[in-house]
Amino acid sequence: MDPAVARRVAGADRFVREARPALLPGWRRAMLRGTPYPTLVRDPTAAVHGVLAEVPPAVLRRLHAYEGPLYRFVRVRVLCDGAMLAARAWIAAEARALTARGSVRSRRAGRP
Repeated sequence: MDPAVARRVAGADRFVREARPALLPGWRRAMLRGTPYPTLVRDPTAAVHGVLAEVPPAVLRRLHAYEGPLYRFVRVRVLCDGAMLAARAWIAAEARALTARGSVRSRRAGRP
């Protein structure tokens, strides 16, 4: 998250400025159907580069409100500073994600 966006949305940006680079293995970025926003989908051959941030509870509440009901706050494991660490990520339901070919991924079939 850009520090300016963090200030506007969460009223703080220190957590962004102090975030550390992290890698989320087993996931890839995908677009949400009908939106300009991304989400993550499981993919054992992929990994997503991002950051690991310590977010104060009051700021976290504002971020939850910003992300809205479309996203769940999911437990994940990230590689950061040479160690696998517990973390959380906002991830939409996989059925809402677009595949690389642009079709909505089927929940029942588990394939495009």
